[in-house]
Amino acid sequence: MTVRLYDTKAQALRDFVPVDPANVTMYVCGPTVQSGPHIGHVRAALAFDLLRRWLAHRFGRVTFVRNVTDIDDKVLANATDTEPWWALAYRMEQEFSHAYAAVGILPPTYEPRATASVTQMQELIAELIDRGHAYAAAGDVYFDVRSWPAYGELTRQSVDAMESAADADPRGKRDPRDFALWKGAKEGEPTSAIWTSPWGEGRPGWHIECSAMSRRYLGPEFDIHGGGLDLRFPHHENEIAQSTAAGDPFARYWVHNGLVTVDGQKMSKSLGNFVLADDVLAERDARVVRYALAGAHYRSSLDVSDRAFEEAAAALGRIDTFTQRVQRAAAESALDAADSLPEPFAAAMDDDLGVPQALAVIHETVRAGNVAIDGGDLRAAVAAARAVVAMLAVLGLELTESTAGGGVDVALDALVQEMIAQRARARADKDWAAADRIRDAIAAAGITLEDTPAGTNWSIDA
Repeated sequence: MTVRLYDTKAQALRDFVPVDPANVTMYVCGPTVQSGPHIGHVRAALAFDLLRRWLAHRFGRVTFVRNVTDIDDKVLANATDTEPWWALAYRMEQEFSHAYAAVGILPPTYEPRATASVTQMQELIAELIDRGHAYAAAGDVYFDVRSWPAYGELTRQSVDAMESAADADPRGKRDPRDFALWKGAKEGEPTSAIWTSPWGEGRPGWHIECSAMSRRYLGPEFDIHGGGLDLRFPHHENEIAQSTAAGDPFARYWVHNGLVTVDGQKMSKSLGNFVLADDVLAERDARVVRYALAGAHYRSSLDVSDRAFEEAAAALGRIDTFTQRVQRAAAESALDAADSLPEPFAAAMDDDLGVPQALAVIHETVRAGNVAIDGGDLRAAVAAARAVVAMLAVLGLELTESTAGGGVDVALDALVQEMIAQRARARADKDWAAADRIRDAIAAAGITLEDTPAGTNWSIDA
């Protein structure tokens, strides 16, 4: 068993070897909670939920940290007289949590807010100043990018080719590319957004937050740092520089998810082309949304469209119809998961989290299971169904009560089975007209009957 991940820093697939095989450690950049989540945020969180689930399957324990940036220029800008920044941040954080939970994204082991780690940020800033990699000027503190020769190693850029850092007032910068570690308080900013520091009142810069929080919750070295492709520069580039300049080994693997696009253009709040997660979840079954967002490889871009959700719904319908057929044929109220996963599924997941290939294995297993049940091989059909249940569980696509044959399905099954029995009696009495009327009535309801040597099965047309 070897898990391989694409390391953005190395620009290559690498065998994944954790610091501690008994406890994989992951840090993923979470949301800046200035407004509610769009579907791109959900796709990003889902990518790392899938990775976390697979690593937990392979290694057992995963300590997963996803932060919340609850203090930021954008958060302050969106606050109002009736809703201060901290209340806005909390309300938006709850919206993110609700959207994540709706599609089955597991809560992190730790979910620190930036405002709760300001002390640790100040400690890290002081270390950088002492080491000669940061300087205070005009109430701000900046990272001196030219003091660190490795600056630019993640995105393979030279300092001279980089754009100026626009994250703070350049009033005290030695170089326009130096980025802010501490931002001095400005006139008009609320006092609740100001902290005291050795360099004057103010608040932390954006980049220092993740370096301080990952160190606090995972230590100076951890396994995986994740985030969206759009965070590689400047955010992750700056994280690497300030953490390694402070003497920390920092992240061993850098994993980035692809972006969600609309008509081929990156989905962004700044571009105004975003699709709110709440709107999508109000119109679609959450399980369908999860399947659709997981259907493209995590490193590829994903274009949001009605067709993608429709295809996901149809795919899940085929899976659920198969498991329901097996349950009815085997007279089982529930299907237990198989003790082990099919080897092709595991191989796909081991190979840089190949979820599209893993889903293909599920559908191939469904096809084989349908062939088995049609041929009267109930044992093979049950084995296939149990394998499907196990694979769905790993992907967070577990059968729900309704898809597994509970709830409304129980009543529907009873009604259809009664009509099937009536049709069978009519056929036994050679009342072909009555048998045809019953079959036509069932078909008109969108239900297909399959006559097999083992009896008649039904399914809802997908």
